[in-house]
Amino acid sequence: MNANTLPPGLHNADFMARRAAALPRGVGQAHPLFATKALNAEVWDVEGRRFIDFVAGIAVVNTGHSHPRVVAAVQAQLTHFSHTCFQVVAYDGYLRLAERLNALAPGDAAKKTMLVSTGAEAVENAVKIARAFTGRPGVIAFNGAFHGRTLLALGLTGKVDPYKLGVGPFPGEIYHAPYPCALHGISVEDAIHGIELLFKNDIEARRVAAFIVEPVQGEGGYYPAPAEFLQRLRALADKHGILLIADEIQSGIGRCGKMFAVEHSGVVPDIITLAKGLGGGFPVAAVVGRAEVMDALAPGGLGSTYAGAPMACAAALAVLDVMEEEKLCERALAIGEHMQRRLRDMAARHKCIGDVRGLGAMVAVEFFHDGDHARPAPEIAKAVIAAALQRGLLLLSCGSYGNVLRLMVPLTIEQAVLDEGLDLLAAAMDAAA
Repeated sequence: MNANTLPPGLHNADFMARRAAALPRGVGQAHPLFATKALNAEVWDVEGRRFIDFVAGIAVVNTGHSHPRVVAAVQAQLTHFSHTCFQVVAYDGYLRLAERLNALAPGDAAKKTMLVSTGAEAVENAVKIARAFTGRPGVIAFNGAFHGRTLLALGLTGKVDPYKLGVGPFPGEIYHAPYPCALHGISVEDAIHGIELLFKNDIEARRVAAFIVEPVQGEGGYYPAPAEFLQRLRALADKHGILLIADEIQSGIGRCGKMFAVEHSGVVPDIITLAKGLGGGFPVAAVVGRAEVMDALAPGGLGSTYAGAPMACAAALAVLDVMEEEKLCERALAIGEHMQRRLRDMAARHKCIGDVRGLGAMVAVEFFHDGDHARPAPEIAKAVIAAALQRGLLLLSCGSYGNVLRLMVPLTIEQAVLDEGLDLLAAAMDAAA
């Protein structure tokens, strides 16, 4: 039974009860809703209620729910074939997508791309490639980072609760350094010094294969990395023969106002990981890197049965077309400026809003008790999310303390719907903050 044939009178509570019986509790759910339809920046649940979507599937549908170009591309591919396994019988969609990404990635060096299905797979393969190319075992990630839920990706992730509780030990030769955040008293100098201390106390630089860094931390709190930090990280990598991996899984594909968020700093990574917004709702991820680096493994060393699935490649190619034709990078900047302006108006009325920040359309509000940055207020964030849901607005939190609202609207959102959503957010703030 699909969404269009559901009988009337159904309730989300009925589905939630079935969910509790059928799924493990470790599979979380932000809102007790089941969807029947979604279009651009709007979602309808089984009870027929409409919601404005400020989550976008966690920054996945940058081109909106059910963009006609993406839908048409997938439908067209489905009439030809759905699967061959690219490593068995190849197809043009995978090749064209790799060529597009190679051309889009920053830097003048020749690039190569491999496709997988998920962001965690992209991260795992990026580290594998870096280790193979350098012949070194060590990887340095950062506190607050989120790189996925598979074992190596969990090791890289810099947040214990809830992701790492009770599931260790994690792979060895992974280290964490401070991530710069002026709001919480960590300067660029502190972050670089933290890396230098790792070199002195934990692992010598000549044994480190790669740094992996989010140009804007996602789950960690939507903190943009200062350009100076990324530039100094690049210099440190070059000094010691270390590769630089930019994890753009949440920040990439136009979300931050450029195709890749790292472009704002002028830094050229050796490897970039992509997923989320790349597929427009279809599961596809990528590892894009310097050709000589990407060629480090022998044939058969990379791949996966469903990697670069034909329909996902078709969707991703359509997404890249839409990004270009609808000028969505420029639209992301305009959305971000507008949202931050409205949010600062809200902050003027609510002392608990301690910070409004963002890069492009990757925007955050952080709550503290009485505006004291030493007293995070996750309960305020939770109350605002609940009040917004009652009013028909979908929101999501993040951050080490869960006190950050992350706003990630589809880049195709109509201005009227964006403003309607911001009005609902303001009302939720007034009711709960």
